[in-house]
Parts: sequence; structure tokens; C-alpha cells
Amino acid sequence: QVQLVESGGGLVQAGGSLRLSCAASGRTFSSYAMGWFRQAPGKEREFVAAISWSGGSTYYADSVKGRFTISRDNAKNTVYLQMNSLKPEDTAVYYCAAMSRLLWGSSTPHHLNSYEYDYWGQGTQVTVSS
Repeated sequence: QVQLVESGGGLVQAGGSLRLSCAASGRTFSSYAMGWFRQAPGKEREFVAAISWSGGSTYYADSVKGRFTISRDNAKNTVYLQMNSLKPEDTAVYYCAAMSRLLWGSSTPHHLNSYEYDYWGQGTQVTVSS
């Protein structure tokens, strides 16, 4: 089992920044690739960013590319999402999730699909005002 706890959400004006953190406990953190997803009211959960178990490779949704940065610190069992130049359309509950490292790097982009992730945090609200 892996327990994930997100923090760092809040209310910010458009153009501002926030850094989300996701602290993991339980089984070996480095056994997992990590992803961030978000869900806005009335919409489906969508992929935001993902990072390999080593931190050596990352993927981003087109909507956040160039504005968001995912990183991880395996010594601290924590993954981060730095969000800059925030827009009102970034408003959502943000979730971190853990996926087996065995699914990373294949020709199939498993990291895009929420059903590939085994463990999820409870979510943290991000609200961007215009």
C-alpha cells in the first residue's frame, strides 16, 4: 500500500503561482512513476503531468506545457507540481497518483490514463481568480 497526501492548494490570482506537494508513505516510493491529474466541476478527470521513477523523464498535457513543472525527491518521498502563469481554467481539484514503474517507457502511454494508477491522494483544491 502507498498513502499519498497532497498539499499546497489554495486561491491565487490569474498569473500567479502555486507549488503542490504530494507526500508518499508506505511501500518504496521509487518503485512508482508519479502523475498529477485534475478534475474541474462537471468535467472528467484529466492528465496534467507525469514523472518517471527516477525523475529522468517527464510528460505534460499540452494545456500546461511551459507553465507547469513536475519534479520528485525520492529521498523525501515527495513529488511536486510547480504551477506558474496560472489561468482561471486551471481551477480544479488536483490529485497525485502512483503508477507501477514497470508501465513507464513502453510504446503505450500508460501515464496518460487514470486507470493505470494504483494509488491516489485525496486531492487539493486550486482556484484561480480572474
